[in-house]
Amino acid sequence: MTAIDPSLRTTRTTCPYCGVGCGVLATPDRSGGAAIAGDPDHPANFGRLCSKGSALGETLGLGERLLHPMLRGEDGLAQVPWDEALDHVADGFRKVIAAHGPDAVAFYLSGQILTEDYYVANKLMKGFIGSANVDTNSRLCMSSSVAGHRRAFGSDTVPGCYADLDQADLLVLVGSNAAWCHPVLYQRMLANKQTRGARIVVIDPRRTDTVGEDDLFLGLKPGSDTALFSGLLAHLADSDALDRDYIERHTSGFDAALARARSMAGSAAATALATGLSEADIAAFFHLFRKTPRVVTLYSQGVNQSAQGTDKVNAIINCHLATGRIGKVGASPFSLTGQPNAMGGREVGGLANQLAAHMNFTPVEIDRARRFWKASDMATHEGLKAVQMFESIERGEIKALWVIGTNPAVSLPDANAARAALKKLDLFVVSENVRSNDTANAGAHVLLPALAWGEKSGTVTNSERRVSRQRAFLAAPGEARPDWWMISQVARRLGFGGAFAYNSAADIFREHAALSAFENNGTRDFDLGGLAKVSDEGFDALAPVMWPLRAADSRADSRFFADGAFYTNDRKARFIAPEVPALRSETSVARPLRLNTGRVRDQWHTMTRTGMSPRLGQHLPEPFVEIHPDDAAQAGVVDGGHATLATDYGSCILKVAVSDRQQRGMLFAPIHWSDETASSARVGAMVAPFTDPFSGQPENKATPVSIAPMIYAQRGFILSRKPLDLPKPALWTRIAVTGGVGYVIADNSDLATWKQWLEPLRGDDVAEFEDTARGVFRASSFVDDRIEICLFIGPAAGNVEWDAVKALFAAEVVSDEQRRMLLSGKSADGHAGAGPIVCACFGVGRTTICDAIAAGAATAAEIGAQLKAGTNCGSCIPELKRMIAGAEVAPAETHKRVVATN
Repeated sequence: MTAIDPSLRTTRTTCPYCGVGCGVLATPDRSGGAAIAGDPDHPANFGRLCSKGSALGETLGLGERLLHPMLRGEDGLAQVPWDEALDHVADGFRKVIAAHGPDAVAFYLSGQILTEDYYVANKLMKGFIGSANVDTNSRLCMSSSVAGHRRAFGSDTVPGCYADLDQADLLVLVGSNAAWCHPVLYQRMLANKQTRGARIVVIDPRRTDTVGEDDLFLGLKPGSDTALFSGLLAHLADSDALDRDYIERHTSGFDAALARARSMAGSAAATALATGLSEADIAAFFHLFRKTPRVVTLYSQGVNQSAQGTDKVNAIINCHLATGRIGKVGASPFSLTGQPNAMGGREVGGLANQLAAHMNFTPVEIDRARRFWKASDMATHEGLKAVQMFESIERGEIKALWVIGTNPAVSLPDANAARAALKKLDLFVVSENVRSNDTANAGAHVLLPALAWGEKSGTVTNSERRVSRQRAFLAAPGEARPDWWMISQVARRLGFGGAFAYNSAADIFREHAALSAFENNGTRDFDLGGLAKVSDEGFDALAPVMWPLRAADSRADSRFFADGAFYTNDRKARFIAPEVPALRSETSVARPLRLNTGRVRDQWHTMTRTGMSPRLGQHLPEPFVEIHPDDAAQAGVVDGGHATLATDYGSCILKVAVSDRQQRGMLFAPIHWSDETASSARVGAMVAPFTDPFSGQPENKATPVSIAPMIYAQRGFILSRKPLDLPKPALWTRIAVTGGVGYVIADNSDLATWKQWLEPLRGDDVAEFEDTARGVFRASSFVDDRIEICLFIGPAAGNVEWDAVKALFAAEVVSDEQRRMLLSGKSADGHAGAGPIVCACFGVGRTTICDAIAAGAATAAEIGAQLKAGTNCGSCIPELKRMIAGAEVAPAETHKRVVATN
C-alpha cells in the first residue's frame, strides 16, 4: 500500500463526486481535515470547483466512520480482527459456491471506487470464481450510453472531449441539468457562448436552472426524445443536409434507420404531435442543427434513465453519424457521466455484460482474458445486471453478496423490495466508510472498513476518457484498508493467491494497462499500453492523461472516428432503427401524475459525504416535491406544506414546492435522502423497476404517482451535538449544522410528548419557555455556557427562521444577553442573519444578497463583485438573476426556508 509522505503539504488529487473529474489541491491542516482548492493545472477544470468540491474539507471528519471490521453474532455486530472477518467472508463464499455453484454469489460495486478496486473485483469474480455476477451502481447512471455506444460503434467509446465544448457553435443539452449537476463544464459552455457566440438548446421536460442562458428551450413530453431526434434525422435527409460520403464509406444501416425515423416523426408536424412541442420550436431546433457544422449534443440521466434509454442514445448518435459530425473539433455526441469513476469501471469490466479492457463475452475475448489472467475458472456468459441481480436475490438464487461503496437499499428502483431481498442472503458483506446506512442496516453479516477519499490512492477516469490520480493526503484511520486489499485477501483465502499478490495500487494499474494492450494492436479502443511499465515513482507522479495511450505511440488521442475506423467487425458504424417511444407504465385515476427523480445542486447520491457539510445543507435542506400550480390546486396541496406521494411500490411524505417551471402532469423529487437523513423520503422506494432491454438501466423518470395533502399541526427544529432518535411518527429531516446536527420537524403530537422525549436529554442548566394556550414549547440545555441541545416547537402556522439560534449553537460561549434572547429565536443584536444559503461555495445567504440588490446591485456580476456569490462554480447565478428580477420565488427557493414555530 502507498505510504503517505509526512513532509507532503499540498497534494494534487481528483474530486470524488461527478464524472467531470476536477483536479483538487488538498493541504492537510494537521487536525484531520484539509484546505481545498481547485487545481489550476488540471485540464478538466483549470482550477474551478463546484459547491460540493469546494466544501470537501468539511466532509473529512471521522464522526460517523466505520473504523474496524465488524461481524454479526447473536448480540448484533461486534468488532473483530481483520483475519477473522476475512476468513468468515471467504468461508461463506466457498460454502455457497460448493453448494449452489458460482452464479449463487455476486458483487455489487460503485462508481465511487477506484479503477484498481474495480479491476481486482472483476478479475476475482469473472476469472476465478467463474461468474459474471459483478455489476455496479453505474448501471443506474450511464449504462444506456454504454449500450448505445456499443451498438453504434462496436465499442464503448466516447468520441469527443471537453475541448469541444469550447469550440462548438451549437451546444444541445438533452435531459441534463448541467448548471447544477456538471456546473464546471456548464461554465465552459457559457464562456463559449459569451466569447464566441455559441448557441445553446436545452431539451428537458423540466425548466431547470440550465434553462436561462439558452437560445431555445424544448420542454418535450417525457420519454419522447427518440421521436424528436428521429424527426431531426428525417429533416436532415429532406433538407439535403446529410454527409453522403461519410455515410457511404464509414457506416451501415442508414436506410433502415431513416425509414424508421420517417415512420414515427417524418415531418415537423408529426414530431410536434409525438413530443408535445410546437412546430415553430421544432423547426427552429432543426434549422439550428442543420446549419451548424460544429455541434455537440450532451446528454445525461434524462436520456439514460429510461426503459428506452439505449434507443434515445442511438437516435442522437444517428444524427451525428448522418452529418459526419463525430470526433471532429467541436462536433460529437457526448455523454455527461454521473460518477467520478463510472468510466474507470467501464474500462475494467465493472458491468455484468462486459469483460475487462473493453472486451465482451465472445469466445475469442473470453479466451484472451483467460490466458492473460491465467484464470482458473473463467466466466463464459454475461451476469445479472443490477435490478435483475436483486430480483435474483429475492428469489433465493443468489445467496451471497458483497456490496462495495454504494447504498442500493436507497438508490435502486423499488428500493423497499431491494432492502427486503438483502435480508434473505446467507452471506451479506458490506465494505463501507460509514458505520450506518440503509444498506448496512438491512442485516449485513460483515462490515469491512474502507478507506475514504483523502486516504486512498489510485486512479479514476472522467467523462472525456482522462485518467487522473486520486492521492492520499491523510493517514488511514483506525483499521481502514483499500477495497482492492480486502478483495485480494479474500482471493488468497479462496486459493487464488498467486494471481492476487498485489502490494500496491501501482501493481494493479500496471496489470490493468498491460491487459488493455494485450493482443490489441489498435483493434480495441481502450489501450493504456504506454503505461504498462510505469514505475512506482512514475505512478505516484502520473499527470492526467487521456486514452488511448498505446505503447507504440506516446501521444494520447483526444478524439475518435473523425475519419471512420470504428470497432465493429467491418469497421463501420451502425445506424440503429429505434423502436417507437412508449413509456412502460400508464397513469390512471389512482395514479394520475408521473414522478421524475434526480439530483439537487449541493448534494450527492445518498449524502454520506455531502450530508456532513453545513454549507451544503443550507440551500435545499429538506426533501421536497416540485409540482405545477394547476396540479397542486387539483390535488389540494399548497406551497410550503406537506404531501404524501404514493406509487404502486412505495410512498414518501415530502415538502411541497409549487412552481410553473414544473411541467403539468409531472412531479419532481430528489433522490438524496435516506432513512439516515429523513423519516419518510426514500424516493427510490417509489420508482418502478422497469428497465431498458439492452442496457438494464431503470426508468427513473416516469413512474405513475398520486399526491395528497399531509397536514401537520406543529413544526419546529432541534439542534444537538450528536444524532438523536426522534419520537415516532414525527416527520423529520437531519441537516448538518456547525457544531452538530439539526432536525427540522413536523408533527401532530401534543407538547407533552416532546417534553417527555427531551427530559432525559437535558442537563441541569436549562432555559425554557411554554405557552400552553398557543401550543408553544421552547427549551435549551447548556453545558459550560454552550448550547448542548435545544428544541423549538409550536403551531405550524407561525413560522420563524432558525438562523439566529443556529448562530448561537455554533458559538463556544453564549452570553447572558444572548441567553435572554435565545428562546425568542431572534438575534440579540437585532440584526437579521444572512438567511438561507444561496451561494454554497462562499456561504452567501439570501438576506445578504437581497440587501445588495436593494443597495443597487443590478446584475449577477455586480453581486459577485460585492459578495463573491456566483464567482466560483456559477451554479447559483440563475437564482441570483431571478432575485434581481423580483420574480416569484422559484422552486429552488420556496422550500429552503428552514423554520421553527412562533
